[in-house]
Amino acid sequence: MRAIHLLPVGDVKHELIVDLKNRLQITFHADALILNSGFDARQFYDEQRGQYNSTSIIRYLKETTGGHVGKRSKAYLAITSHDLFIPILTYVFGEAELAGGVAVASYYRLQNELYGLQPDKQLLIDRLTKEAIHELGHAFGLVHCQTQECVMHTSTYVEDIDLKTDAFCRVCSTLLKNYR
Repeated sequence: MRAIHLLPVGDVKHELIVDLKNRLQITFHADALILNSGFDARQFYDEQRGQYNSTSIIRYLKETTGGHVGKRSKAYLAITSHDLFIPILTYVFGEAELAGGVAVASYYRLQNELYGLQPDKQLLIDRLTKEAIHELGHAFGLVHCQTQECVMHTSTYVEDIDLKTDAFCRVCSTLLKNYR
């Protein structure tokens, strides 16, 4: 059986992570645990950009999980409210090490308020769920999918996340099952 360890980083809304935990358990048929991450996100902050380096967070997770990552049955997912980037992109919703068992997802750019719209808690959890499933899919070995509705379809803009479902297409679902 798979296990997913959720690590809140920074000031994460508790109700979001609890809802996310429940949804991930159903999607991955896995045990999901909320752990105390115990690390200070400030070490990943880039003052010039005013954002947090997601690649550095991934590296840190890999180093601090005691060598348990990379095992097919376990993944660590950091969840944050901080704005993330990788050096070659302006921002990212999340990042994962392919088949490496570690990932990070942010809900900073998933909030309606960032786009001048009214807050929508349900839409936020739906977006965060899709992004978390997407990044965990990478952590478990899946690559981007060409099927628009598949959760593994790439998302450059928040609207791309809204267009896809929170489910794996038939091909990605089969690949994920075979990865066990």
